[in-house]
Amino acid sequence: MYDKGRYHTYLTKVGEQVANRNSTHSLLRERIVEHVFVGELLRLLWRRGVTDVELLRSEFDSHGYDLVMARGHIVRHLQLKTGTSRGPTSVSVSLALGTKLSGCVLWIHVNDGLDMGPFFWFGECPGQALPSIDPLKIPKRAAHNKSGVRPERPNHRLVPHKRFTRLETLDDVLDKLFGELPQ
Repeated sequence: MYDKGRYHTYLTKVGEQVANRNSTHSLLRERIVEHVFVGELLRLLWRRGVTDVELLRSEFDSHGYDLVMARGHIVRHLQLKTGTSRGPTSVSVSLALGTKLSGCVLWIHVNDGLDMGPFFWFGECPGQALPSIDPLKIPKRAAHNKSGVRPERPNHRLVPHKRFTRLETLDDVLDKLFGELPQ
């Protein structure tokens, strides 16, 4: 027999476990999403007959990007952000990304099973610089210093969700990254 109270308790417990896993293992989640994203993007390119793409990974993102993707004269410095639909209303973006021609940010929403989509794009057409983020709010570091204060990150800015363009599919992401590609 269906017990509504017991089912609610079960769902609450599962939800708490997922929330704990997302916060405790956020770096693992980001790496999984990055690997799946790269694999799916490369598979889409393969299916379109596009095999002349280069992919470089940044060892660390001190220059504001995680990946460099290149095809012909188009070189994209790409910052990946991941989050859930219940996530933040803005993301921290490095000012250094604005110095890279064709720099862009892709905010990938994931569900509890790490299925990707929708995607949120912040950037311009290939060959154009990232829109200016200089006047935006300066974020604080996630961790407190030894004095218990969260210092500012002066080389970053909080880009609000409303500045991003919603993209439904990875095909839409490819179009933003490289422009017109073979179907």
